[in-house]
Amino acid sequence: MPKPFIAKFSVSLVLLSVIVGCADVNGRLEQPKALEKICAKQGLVMQTLGTGGPIAEGARAGSSNLIWIDGKGRFLVDAGPGLFLRYGQAKSDFGDLDAILLTHAHGDHIGGLPGLLNSGSFAQRSRPLVLFGPHGNVNFAGPDAARDRLAGAAGLLPYLKGYLDGSEEKPRIDAASIDAGKPGLQPVLRDQGIEIDAVAVHHGPVPALAYVINYRGKSIIFAGDQSFLSEDFVKIFAGKQPDLLVMHNVISMAEGQPRGLHRDGKSIGEAAAAIKPKKLLLSHNMKRALDDQDAVTAAIRSSYTGVLEMAEDLDCFAI
Repeated sequence: MPKPFIAKFSVSLVLLSVIVGCADVNGRLEQPKALEKICAKQGLVMQTLGTGGPIAEGARAGSSNLIWIDGKGRFLVDAGPGLFLRYGQAKSDFGDLDAILLTHAHGDHIGGLPGLLNSGSFAQRSRPLVLFGPHGNVNFAGPDAARDRLAGAAGLLPYLKGYLDGSEEKPRIDAASIDAGKPGLQPVLRDQGIEIDAVAVHHGPVPALAYVINYRGKSIIFAGDQSFLSEDFVKIFAGKQPDLLVMHNVISMAEGQPRGLHRDGKSIGEAAAAIKPKKLLLSHNMKRALDDQDAVTAAIRSSYTGVLEMAEDLDCFAI
């Protein structure tokens, strides 16, 4: 290769480094500064690891949220594709994780489990990890089936079988099914001031849950994927004024949208107006909704007048 070409290539590499901010002057790749977000070290903090939907249509990972308590990443709410990358970028320690809370068993909410558990197998952790989720059926795996189909003898990654019994320097995964057909608030976990409850929601034929996490007078509600038919959800949380209500921005205001699966902007606004959160956060953002975001936001605003924000991957929200 002629020397002038090498010189031009070197100059181009340096210029590219300046433009994209991902390489130093020697061409070594570095993590973009925008992804070096480390959440606060005290109190209750929610970090959005993945804010996208089921279609690979942008830079968002699949649905996943990390709950930090006093500087430790203690709980995951959903585990969508891309979790492996975002979990590492969040600089969370697998040894600190107490439980994974699945809202339902669609792939964009559980597809990141294999990568996370494979990574966690290097942590030399011994204490159990709990996998919560709605009961399963013939089309949707409950937490016990999800665990077994991942690490069991006939599973996807049988070499991770130590997750089944705590052998081979892996934590045992204790699966805990929650009845997604039962009305009312269902206790999930109580531990040193942390209270987690689940509520069954309507998501078409899919067993699905919403969760509320309370800690020292602060609260976060994760609505999960739900339709306008989730009347019990609104009834239970009406007037509760949580610090943060996370709802999914999945469909546009156009005709023909799957309103039997998801709330549109009008329904999101009505639910939020009844619940009265201090902040409404839109996540699980799909392109079809984002392309119609002005109309979606206007529909929300027809009922809800409080604080409204759009979530991006790795955002932190101190509660």
